Order: sequence, then structure tokens, then C-alpha cells
Amino acid sequence: MSEFQNIGLIGRTESKNAVSSLKRLIAYLEREGYCVVLEEGTASCVSSHGARVSNRDKLGELCDLVIVVGGDGSLLGAARSLARFSVPLLGINRGRLGFLTDITPDQVEQKVGEVLSGKYMAESRFLLDMSVTRDGRPVGKGSALNDVVLHPGEFIRMIEFDLYIDGQFVYTQRSDGLIISTPTGSTAYALSGGGPIMHPKLDAIVLVPLNPHTLSSRPIVVEGSSEFKLIVGEQNVAKPYITCDGHDQVVTEPGDVIRVHKKPHRLTLIHPIDHNFYETCRSKLGWAE
Repeated sequence: MSEFQNIGLIGRTESKNAVSSLKRLIAYLEREGYCVVLEEGTASCVSSHGARVSNRDKLGELCDLVIVVGGDGSLLGAARSLARFSVPLLGINRGRLGFLTDITPDQVEQKVGEVLSGKYMAESRFLLDMSVTRDGRPVGKGSALNDVVLHPGEFIRMIEFDLYIDGQFVYTQRSDGLIISTPTGSTAYALSGGGPIMHPKLDAIVLVPLNPHTLSSRPIVVEGSSEFKLIVGEQNVAKPYITCDGHDQVVTEPGDVIRVHKKPHRLTLIHPIDHNFYETCRSKLGWAE
């Protein structure tokens, strides 16, 4: 008997292709005798099913495995909401790049079947927690699997901020912002910003300045247990935004304090047994061309 009996499903509901793969997956799982639990938003776009429906919190409590049908963004959202339940995630790619959702649509039955029979790889990934305080009062928070980003928001203007790592002053920077990225996020926005690719098993965080005013400002890689404090400069004309994986947006004010550190709950990401990080880089980033 499979260790995974209660299978949760989350789909990218605005994508017809994702909905098609979702229906195919539901039919396969029910045919094989698994208990299927649909996330309530996902269930709204799938008709004629006999699956149980629940919100994401219940999904995390009820399920042994959650399968995400969509792109990397869909899996990021699932990771942020489900990491605290320690339920593993498996991704079927119905997006564009697919670094995290690595089963192709034509492999659904084969690869999902292999995973359910115990033929899989499990990776532990850490997330980041972010909080913003103003005059000592909390004004916003969020979590991220990829990155926490400070940026100018609505205006194309340089912003100024102070950076501290583990209580030690690092620099006052004028730039378009800063990316604080996990190894998972190192192949996303941080890569576009000139940051290094980090292997997912590394316990490290990379800081990537966005168009810094001084050419000597370069990405810094620090240990994963580091704690970061950013103080928004008093002279900023623009009000910088702080976002987590492009979500959980907080508009800051001069003097606001942003704190970022590793989340206590880790995510277990499931891959097919033949998953290879370097092959993924070759195919997704065009290294073979």
C-alpha cells in the first residue's frame, strides 16, 4: 500500500490546460482507489467529480501528499500556505519555465504512479519570514519560498536603505532595491539580477542588489541562519515596497524596519526518481544550446 493515500489537488484555475490536466489526474487517482481532496478554489472549475472539497488549511491537515497542477507560481503559493503542515508537494507543470513543477502533462499517469508507488526523491527546502515594523508596531508580514524583494514600487526612483546582518552593519545602499533569495529562488528573479545559481541543498541565502549606484556592490552569499534587518532611508522620495514571491506586498514609510529570517517550517518537495538539478538547469536555462 502507498504511503500516500489522501491526495490533495491544487490547480491553476485560470488555465484551460491546467484544468484539463487536473481532470485527467482526478480520473486516474479515483480509478486507482486513492482518496482525492480538492482545494475549494480548484473544485469550482472542475465539474462532475466525487472528490472531497476543503480549504487550504484543511488540505494540509487531511492529506499525505498535495499535487499542484500549474506553474512555479502555483507551487510557490501552495508552499507558502502549506509548509507549516509538513505535507509534501509534487508539481505537474502547466506553466512556462517549470523549475519546481517538473512532471510534464503527457507523463501524468506514469510519473505520478511511480511517486505513489514509492519511487521518488524528496528534497527539503527552507522558506523566509518577513515582517515590517513602524515605530515599534507591526504593519505587515509575509513568507517566501523564492525571495523577499525591496523595490521602488510605483516610481522609477533610487531608494536608500541600511542593511544589517546578524546585528552587524553592512552598508547604506542607494539602488533600485535588494533581493533576499533562498537557493530555490536563485534561479528566479535573483538570477535575472545577476546573482549566482545555488544548489537547492545549500543552507545559504544570497543578497542581490538591484542596479546599485556604486559598481562595487555585488551579490553576497551568507549562511542560511542569518538574520537581516533593513531600515528604510529617511530621505526617500518614493515609498519602497517589500514583497514575498511577488505577493504579500507592504508599502513602507521612511524609518520602517524590515526583518527577514529563515522560517521554522520547511517544505518537502517531491520529485520523480530520475530528477536531476543540473539537467533541469540545462533544459530550462538553455545551457545545451
